[in-house]
Amino acid sequence: MDKILPLLRNDARASIADLAKQASLSEAEVVRRIKVLEDDGVILGYHAIVDPQKVARECVAALIEVKLTPEREGGFDRMAERIARFPEVQGCYLMSGGYDLLVIVEGRTLHEVAGFVSEKLSTIKGVVGTATHFRLKAYKENGVALKREQGPQRLAVAP
Repeated sequence: MDKILPLLRNDARASIADLAKQASLSEAEVVRRIKVLEDDGVILGYHAIVDPQKVARECVAALIEVKLTPEREGGFDRMAERIARFPEVQGCYLMSGGYDLLVIVEGRTLHEVAGFVSEKLSTIKGVVGTATHFRLKAYKENGVALKREQGPQRLAVAP
């Protein structure tokens, strides 16, 4: 793996000078390597990690286990690509185990997410079952701990 990738995964906003210093490369070499990684499709984008409890917008997130009947000639790929095109879908992964796909969905309300599952996802030919799990609280996102202000852990005991 290119030594630039872990540095960018840790801090995609790091300056070229900082990346060059950390990787023991020239700035020109860092710029060149990043361009190659982007051109080759290794780096697909850069994203901010947002603490969902600190943004004004309400957001309900759900992890949905999906059982499928694979398509002839297409297996799970075509169905996964079709599901991934929905704007509500934030992630879609082929899984081992008791279900075939893990689909991560976001909506403004519980009702909106439930509507996506019942009206869009479950109606796709080949979807034979779903199990929906709602995110209650996030502690870590994309490798970053979502720090909380530390208050008193226990109430003081008075005699």
